[in-house]
Order: sequence, then structure tokens, then C-alpha cells
Amino acid sequence: MADQDPVTLDVTDSGVALLRLNRPEKHNALNQDLIRALIDHLEEIRATPSVRVVMLEGAGKSFSAGVDLEWLRFAEDYTHSDNVEDGRLIADLLHRLHNLEQPTIALVNGAAIGGAVGLIAACDIAIAVKWAEFRFAEVRLGITPATIAPYVTKAIGPRWARMLFATGKTFDAQLAHAIGLVHYVVEDAVSLHQEADELVDVIFHGAPGAIAAAKKLVDDVMWREISAGLRHMTAERLADARASDEGREGVVAFLEKRKPSWAQ
Repeated sequence: MADQDPVTLDVTDSGVALLRLNRPEKHNALNQDLIRALIDHLEEIRATPSVRVVMLEGAGKSFSAGVDLEWLRFAEDYTHSDNVEDGRLIADLLHRLHNLEQPTIALVNGAAIGGAVGLIAACDIAIAVKWAEFRFAEVRLGITPATIAPYVTKAIGPRWARMLFATGKTFDAQLAHAIGLVHYVVEDAVSLHQEADELVDVIFHGAPGAIAAAKKLVDDVMWREISAGLRHMTAERLADARASDEGREGVVAFLEKRKPSWAQ
């Protein structure tokens, strides 16, 4: 067991990448090896244009139990600089996941605690089985969910983030759906993958470059005043999209009543 890869990556011929957290005996708890492996795989995906969608799931009964407590025990002897470097490692992982050009789908097959909820929030889409449970347990350990806070707060809003961060309360998939952490709640593991496959089919109808630009657009306009500058920026983005190879191909394909090249 000790020699197994902490994260596995499989890519289908059609361009679907499946990242699997692979420490089931530890409920996929996050340690340095797992985080570094995820970063390496995300970099590999980023450099592979043929990958069109990325799925993230946990092996076994849990999505992830959050930070490995053995890792925290080792940190008792860390200096402040050591702890900052650990924090930067997690922050770098979340940044890479959130900013990946391909659409990302979290498949929440069980419990997700602390940093694991950050991974879910950093993905574009989240699907959970109905028995999945979530918790920000950091305050119970005397720490805070600092590195995941930007992504979780964007996903669920500051009011819910404050309550859930401060209480460490366990919440179910139905509440996760109601507050915006999860998009879909399904009956079982089979339905989890069926829902994901349906989303992949829909995503494949979109142009890869346009999808990447649309993802970035959300971050660039979020919570900004709708000023003259913002209106000009969005008009420029639209003009660039229309003049792009994808934009031209999409319009021509529509007029010729055929599928565009990316949907073949």
C-alpha cells in the first residue's frame, strides 16, 4: 500500500482526464505527497490540449478526509517559514485547479472535510451522492481554513462561509446544494458517473478556447461595478471571440448546418 501512487491520472481517447485521490486506507487524506502529485498531474493536463474535461474523485468510501493529521503532527516542530511553505503548497494546488483552462468536475462520492471542500469549491462543477457529508473542521484543531477560504467564499458567499467556518458544523449534500457548493445531488455512485458523463457530452459541444475564456470572464467581472470600463472590456472580449478561429468556425458551421470542428 505504501508504494501506491497517491493520485492516479487516466485519460480517455476522447479527452476526458480522471484524477483520483488514491489513499483509500486513509480516506484520501491530504499530505505533501498527494498535493505535489496533484500539482504535477494538473501541470501535465495543462500542457495537453487534447484533454477537454477533467474529473476529480476519491478512491474508496470518501472523497477526502482533509489534511492528514500525521502531517500536522510533524508540523509541531516546524518554524513559521516551514508552515508558510506548507500553506503555499496547498494554495498553489487550489490556484492551479481553479485556473485550469478545461472544465473541472468534482465527483463527491463520500465525506469531504476541510481542505477537501476547498478542492470541490475550486472545481467548476460539483456532483455529490446524497449521503455525502461536508465539514470545515479546522477550528476544532485550533486552526483556520485560510488557504481554501477564497474559493469556498466565492462558491457559497460570506454569510454561509462565516457560519460553517466558525462552527465546524457537519452539513449534508442537500444543504451543500442549497448554498451553492454542489450543483447536483444524485442517488448513488452509478448516478454520479452518469450525471458526469451527461455533462461531458454537453461540454464537448462547446469550443475549448471559448470555454477557457468564459471561465476567466466570470472571475474578471465578478463583484465589479458595471462601469464604462467594464462595459468596454466585455465588448473587447466579445470582439476578440468573434474574430477568433473558433468564432469564425462556429458561425460558418451554424450557417452550413453542420457540426463545428470541435464537436466532431
